[in-house]
Amino acid sequence: MAEFSDALRILSSGLRAQGQRLRHVSENISNADTPGYRRKTVSFHETVESGRRTGAVEVGKVMLDRRDLRAIHDPSHPLAGPDGFYDGSNVDLVTEIADARQAQRSYEANLKMFDQTRRMSSALFDLLKR
Repeated sequence: MAEFSDALRILSSGLRAQGQRLRHVSENISNADTPGYRRKTVSFHETVESGRRTGAVEVGKVMLDRRDLRAIHDPSHPLAGPDGFYDGSNVDLVTEIADARQAQRSYEANLKMFDQTRRMSSALFDLLKR
């Protein structure tokens, strides 16, 4: 029975991690036109308990993408310098949409496995009751 609870714990950690990733992707998309905004990225790492790898995943620190900001030419913009340029964001919408799609599919895969594991444990309990 411990295997089922371990599997559910691992799968739920994946759901939380991909949910967090989707939140950051949506934040990046919503700030794509915000001057000076830097894209946020998250990394995942496996959790370790008592020196043993658990298989569960955690979201690491949120990092800002250090790529250069786009220089946008708009002399009428209040942030524009004497040359008519201001710093835009470094968010690429194509990259964000691809990241969102990947996170969504990973989330859905974890959700299907979670449901399958739950159904298997329920079926096992039914067998043991007989």
